Amino acid sequence: MTTSGCLGLGTAGGYVPSAKLAGVLAQTKPLSGTSISIGSKNFTENILLGKMAIILLKSSGATVTDLTNIPGSASARQAMLDGQIDAMWEYTGTGWITYLGHENPIPSERKQYVAVRDEDKKKNNLDWLPPAPMNNTYSFAVTKKVQEKFHITKLSQLAKVPKAERTFCVESELINRPDGLKGMLKKYDVPLGSGVPRSNLRTYQTGAIYDATAHGKCNFGEVFTTDGRIVALHLKVLQDDRSFFPKYNVSFVVRDKMLKANPQIAKLFAPVSKKLTNDVLLQLNAKVDVDGKEPADVAYDWLKKEHFIK
Repeated sequence: MTTSGCLGLGTAGGYVPSAKLAGVLAQTKPLSGTSISIGSKNFTENILLGKMAIILLKSSGATVTDLTNIPGSASARQAMLDGQIDAMWEYTGTGWITYLGHENPIPSERKQYVAVRDEDKKKNNLDWLPPAPMNNTYSFAVTKKVQEKFHITKLSQLAKVPKAERTFCVESELINRPDGLKGMLKKYDVPLGSGVPRSNLRTYQTGAIYDATAHGKCNFGEVFTTDGRIVALHLKVLQDDRSFFPKYNVSFVVRDKMLKANPQIAKLFAPVSKKLTNDVLLQLNAKVDVDGKEPADVAYDWLKKEHFIK
């Protein structure tokens, strides 16, 4: 890995604290003498998880190169395939659909993980460690006022909402994609056109949708299910009870060569992954996006609170 290659990734770096492993991790075999580079994509949750990985590995004695904040999935994936980064957190839906090129997601979280794990190991020598419970996928959210007005907690209840009230704030990209709004409305028996008139759609940039939904510009706003703004704006995520949207469980992915040389990495990350639920990520993401805290500090505080480090 060359210096120029690292710089070409345009990554974040910066100070990341370390500590000593504690609790269930205290007996993990140290990674002293191991050099490992950690990447992430350039959005809050993935950066935060990347910093968490760096803190854990440094606390275990490894020498860690911080290559978090790579712009875009394609660049991050290529950096991993090229060996510029040894490990990063990835999402099963992204692996299955974007990287491995499958059109249809697998509805079962477990089956999709196993399929991604097995195929990526065989084709690319990448090891997907057991995934976290969290699932950062698409859904639609409402305000408490809208939820109470229409008695709605899940997407299958959209059909009971009067047609004129089926108003949506969405990104333009999501409207016509088969795996986007059009497909979702069809799945839930309110097809675009007859069930939801196109005049009921309001298009926004991704970040603006949360605020627009909270302020009543529409009744239903497109969201990512672990976005911290859901908490900050008191939005309620509707359950995708017919499993339309792909599952995006996060998994720590390690190059096979690195994991074979340091099998204790799997033991280091297993108990941490188990704690990463949607509620946990909602709170942690909000600390960065809403409260303005540094991802590394948020990651450190959470690991300490959960007694993984001291």
